[in-house]
Amino acid sequence: MKKTIVIVDDHVLIAKALEGIIDNFKEFEVIYVAENGKDLIQKFENNSKIPDIILLDISMPIMDGFETVLWLKENHPDIKVMALSMQGDDKSVIKMIKNGAKGYLLKNTHPKDLETALTKLNSDGFFYPEWASKIIFSNLNNDKESENAIRISDREKEFLKFTVTELSYKEIADKMCCSPRTVESYRDQLCEKLDLKTRVGLAVFAIKNGFAN
Repeated sequence: MKKTIVIVDDHVLIAKALEGIIDNFKEFEVIYVAENGKDLIQKFENNSKIPDIILLDISMPIMDGFETVLWLKENHPDIKVMALSMQGDDKSVIKMIKNGAKGYLLKNTHPKDLETALTKLNSDGFFYPEWASKIIFSNLNNDKESENAIRISDREKEFLKFTVTELSYKEIADKMCCSPRTVESYRDQLCEKLDLKTRVGLAVFAIKNGFAN
C-alpha cells in the first residue's frame, strides 16, 4: 500500500506540478492539496483523510509553515512533516526543525532526490540533506547545550547522562522510573534531533556537551 501525502502550498501551479511528480513514484501518492495551514486544519476538521507525510511550504498567507508544523506536532505527532521551501537560510531550517519538521528540502530538488528523501523519511523517520545537516551541527557547536538550536528536554538530558554508563536500556528505565519503551523513545528522539545513529554517538555527544557530569 502506498504512503499517503498531502501538499500544503499556496502556489497552485507548483502544488499541482509536485502532485504529478509524486504520483509517478511507486511508494507514494498525493491524496489532496491545501493552500495553507488553516486550510489544512479545516480539511482535517471536515474528516479529510489524515496522511502519513505532509510536504509543507514555509511562506504562506494566513498560516505559514512555522505555525503549521508546530500545530501538527501538538495535534498530529505521528505525521511526518517535510519542509519543502525556497528558503534555505539557517534561521528557517533551525526554526522548522525546532517546531517539529522531520526533514527539509529546497524546491529546486531533483525529482529522484525527492523520492529518495521521502523514502528515507518514511523508513528512518527523518531526512536532512548534507547542507541542512551542516546548518544543524553548526548551530549545535555554537551553543553548548544546543538549547538555541534544537531543544533537548530535561528528561532527554537525564537519559544522555546514562548513555555513558554500562547500564542496559531496561536498567536505565528503572533509574528514570519509566518504561523501557519510554527510554527507547528518548533515544530515538535524540538520534533524530542530533542526526546520530547509535548509543556510542549519543554518549560522545553527552560527554562533549557536559551532559555526562
